[in-house]
Amino acid sequence: MRILFVAAMALVLAGCASNVVTDYNAATVFGNYASWAFAPNQQDSGFTSLDDSRVRNAIEREFTRKAMKKLPDTEADLLVSWQIVPEERLEQVGVGLGFGFGRGNFGWALSAPPPVREITEGKLVVELADRRNEEVVWRAASRRYLNENQSPETRRKLIDEVVSEMFSKYPPGLN
Repeated sequence: MRILFVAAMALVLAGCASNVVTDYNAATVFGNYASWAFAPNQQDSGFTSLDDSRVRNAIEREFTRKAMKKLPDTEADLLVSWQIVPEERLEQVGVGLGFGFGRGNFGWALSAPPPVREITEGKLVVELADRRNEEVVWRAASRRYLNENQSPETRRKLIDEVVSEMFSKYPPGLN
């Protein structure tokens, strides 16, 4: 019975693990910010990519929920920048093989590790900077990743969920 209880608690705690990590300047008074804009360098990159459009829509929706006004970047309190940071990881794509023989405390074995492949994924990072002093005052990074194998609908849903979770932690201290 104890084992079942411990297993159930482990599952509950694992389900509560956050998919977003935030950091902020503790000296900042976030109540002073009432408006926002995308940072100028975010808008001057030429073409708007599909993910760019998805992230922008999600960020605009979250600021609207927080009743913050979108203004031109020369007038806004906060400037928003974001990027999808590529990260590489190894993924196991099969099973390893092995065999052995022996008797008693002595034996021989031979094994081959499972095949692996390198995968590049993208981690979404959003930063909010104070326009007046151009210092980042809040930062959020996702622990969930975008990859090229995801369908457009899956990517949109993932971006919406991640941005929503990021902004559930803004402003800090109200959670």
